[in-house]
Amino acid sequence: MHGWPRLGRGWLVELGMMGAGARELIVAEYRVTGLSPDVIAELIAGVGPLWHEQRQGRLTARPRRRAVGAGAKHKFVFVDRLLATLVSLRHGTTHDVPIARAIGEVRPLLAQRGCTVAPGIRLGSLAEVIEHLGADGRTGVIDGTEIRVRRPAAGRKDQDRFVSGKTKQNAVKARVVTDPEGRVLFCSPVRPGSCADITQIRQLGLVELLVDSPFLEILADVGYQGMGAQTGGRVVTPPHRKFKKNSPAWYEERHEQQRKAHSSRRIRVEHGIAHLKNWRALARHLGRREHMSEMV
Repeated sequence: MHGWPRLGRGWLVELGMMGAGARELIVAEYRVTGLSPDVIAELIAGVGPLWHEQRQGRLTARPRRRAVGAGAKHKFVFVDRLLATLVSLRHGTTHDVPIARAIGEVRPLLAQRGCTVAPGIRLGSLAEVIEHLGADGRTGVIDGTEIRVRRPAAGRKDQDRFVSGKTKQNAVKARVVTDPEGRVLFCSPVRPGSCADITQIRQLGLVELLVDSPFLEILADVGYQGMGAQTGGRVVTPPHRKFKKNSPAWYEERHEQQRKAHSSRRIRVEHGIAHLKNWRALARHLGRREHMSEMV
């Protein structure tokens, strides 16, 4: 049990061949999946019927010579597929082809669930997040995070698109919205690392959503300067410097106080991003970039 957090390549393949007793031990050990047994039970109850429905639809969607259910049976039951997906995302482990196929089936179903903010309330889009915050007049905090990815093959025309101007590494970016307590409300699809923060959030339609919404406050950093005027003051960024040089001492002191006050209010979004990075698949991704949006 003490060695489980450091999982090897063959561990995921063996997962589907374990008995019920070993499966219970995996569910009970928090370090393996990062989730409590209650949360895993909720995932099984919520995602299981969707997986079976998806599987039946795939079997009946094409012409067949044999009845549905005939032929070779899959080795991994749904619970094993779900656990393999959670372990892969939590530890960023590599896996063989059979497990890759199973994870490819479960991962999109997990992505469709969105973020739970209250019993029975899930937020799956930015529009739903804005509506949720506007209904209670709550404050939202937005920031971006970068995930390192493999460098595109040499000779590709868009090879430089994934180079981040901030870290000078190949990465993709995602926008994260949290509440003032740091609870994640929304994670956007990823964009190449060269995409500016304000460009990505405009492409998500935040400006249009805020203009038509009740008044609410979205805290952001200096990368979103200018959005306050476009959204009627709903996006709040750090104070803009009025003196580029030779500024009075009183102004420097006041500007620093305002900047620190703003930073202390939006620091909780960093806690939400740190919670995401507990899943090693979001720290550095070694697989296909096409799957990154689902993983986030």
